[in-house]
Amino acid sequence: MIDFERESRTPHSESYTILEDGGICGRIDIHYQGANVHATLCTTADANEERIQMLIDAADERLVMTADPYREDFIVTVWRGSPAGVYSDSDADDDEEEGDTFRLN
Repeated sequence: MIDFERESRTPHSESYTILEDGGICGRIDIHYQGANVHATLCTTADANEERIQMLIDAADERLVMTADPYREDFIVTVWRGSPAGVYSDSDADDDEEEGDTFRLN
């Protein structure tokens, strides 16, 4: 079963971690732009076309159509690969003199 866990939301976009059987299998960022909805789907390198279509259909049915049932088009850019981690500028080293340093969390 595919589940979506919201990470963030703005008035015109949302980001979700995609879970299957409790494990992370991807991420989707959705942007609402008038009558069109644009998304970037990132999934694992071994995802075949059938799996990609299944993830797109689940996102459309459970996320997009519930937000805008009258949308004209759902345009999805798909990336296949392996996760490299989540990076952020950490507050751990407040004494750094030169700008922000992004670290793997």
